[in-house]
Amino acid sequence: MNNPNGPYPGRQLFLGLTKSGRPCLAYLVTGRSPQSRERMATTMGTSIIMGPIGDVPYDSLRHYPAIKYDNSIGLVAVSNGIQTEAIYETYRLLFNTDSTPGPDYLAMLMNGARSEPDSLHTPRIAGVISNPAGATDPVYIAGIKTHGKPAKTWQVTPGPGTLTGVSTYHGDMENPGDFNIGGELPVVDIAAETPGDIAAYIYEISKAENKGDDIRVCAVGGVRGSDNLTWELAMINRHKG
Repeated sequence: MNNPNGPYPGRQLFLGLTKSGRPCLAYLVTGRSPQSRERMATTMGTSIIMGPIGDVPYDSLRHYPAIKYDNSIGLVAVSNGIQTEAIYETYRLLFNTDSTPGPDYLAMLMNGARSEPDSLHTPRIAGVISNPAGATDPVYIAGIKTHGKPAKTWQVTPGPGTLTGVSTYHGDMENPGDFNIGGELPVVDIAAETPGDIAAYIYEISKAENKGDDIRVCAVGGVRGSDNLTWELAMINRHKG
């Protein structure tokens, strides 16, 4: 199988369930230029950071917290930029105030973040998996903010063994354009049960080249553990540090 969003999805996230019914996620980073590929995912506390390699200068568009989680309440937020922290803190507050973690909050945050200020006006994407207070089944919310349009959000109801995703681009390697917010979100069937196997699967189906070089930067897989709270994560990086 190939990536359901074409050879160049840009940055992409998936939310879903393993076949055994555990909440799971995946995050993929690809890049057409050498500069876009000079980064890697690393663990920092309860976050996964997209950071520079070696002496590469920090760039707020390429370097950011991609995933942040709270193992006391089972919450996880994933995004392609500055919005990750705000999403995490908002849905954590909703949990702690016994409020419903609906999609409208994500839409407001994404509208505030706006699209990225680059030449392509790269969309912001985000996802959150959050339990309503007192509930064991989480809600799954994905969203995107494209240039000049209001943020679009979806409350996803995944089936066992599926991942539902959104990406920054529609997949055209030569002419990247915004993900189609008017269509259905792509769904990937998975047999993987572990974070490492999920990361490996998403990394493998996303193999593509631009001007003879592999565009893949990293893939992250996450699964909520048997206690239905603790997130277990694994990464595959193009660069080893």
